[in-house]
Amino acid sequence: MIVALYILGALLVVGVVLRLTHRPDAPAEPVSAAGPDDDVCCGMHVTCEKDSLLTSMSEKIEYFEDEELDIFAGRAPDQYTDDEIEQFRDVLLTLRPEEIAAWARSIQLRNIELPSCVRDELLMIVAEARRS
Repeated sequence: MIVALYILGALLVVGVVLRLTHRPDAPAEPVSAAGPDDDVCCGMHVTCEKDSLLTSMSEKIEYFEDEELDIFAGRAPDQYTDDEIEQFRDVLLTLRPEEIAAWARSIQLRNIELPSCVRDELLMIVAEARRS
């Protein structure tokens, strides 16, 4: 039963992210072969949201009372237990809005990969903040 709730929650998060990023008024983008401008993120798509979060931040690792997350360095996003996922979620949900991008950068610099569902929640929060 709990697994079904997690799956339902994950589907809900993905649906919200897709809804928030859907832009029916935007013209369709042409599909092109890989080129030199492919590394440029326009900030308009979920696929590059995480990269755009990280580009303008410093290389200095900053902690947000989350030192306990360092034990997850090098772990793959699909290898977390439910309790470990909640540790990440607790930190994310206690951050002030202006701290979220810096926290995401800090996590990356510490070689910590977020659990997929927490990463989706982070991207959703960032997308909402950009719309405001």
